[in-house]
Amino acid sequence: MQFKIDTKPTYFIIAPVSTPLDANLTAALTKKCAELTETGSENFIIDLNECADADIASFDELVTLHQDCYSNDQSIVFTQLNDNLWTKVKERELDLLINIAPTMQEAIDIVSMEILERDLFKEE
Repeated sequence: MQFKIDTKPTYFIIAPVSTPLDANLTAALTKKCAELTETGSENFIIDLNECADADIASFDELVTLHQDCYSNDQSIVFTQLNDNLWTKVKERELDLLINIAPTMQEAIDIVSMEILERDLFKEE
């Protein structure tokens, strides 16, 4: 699996390159997040702009990835879903289980707010 990775000070943007959202991609995303976590990263934005279609079976893997990140005090937000992918997400009510932002800026805002929240709770 090929990814474009953009490193920012407090998060990574991971963008799959022209591929359907399927079990192979979700497994590769899980592996890539684990690798980046080992290097000290704690927060991820997954840009799905290039994913034209989705295998509905892969949604369970996205939920697991999301839960794993949050159980480790990390943030993960999925963003820039095309209309076809968004329709499938809504049909399966996946948007109620994982963080999805319509735009990159909103995804960045979610991650930034969650970082602030974690910092505030650590101070208490």
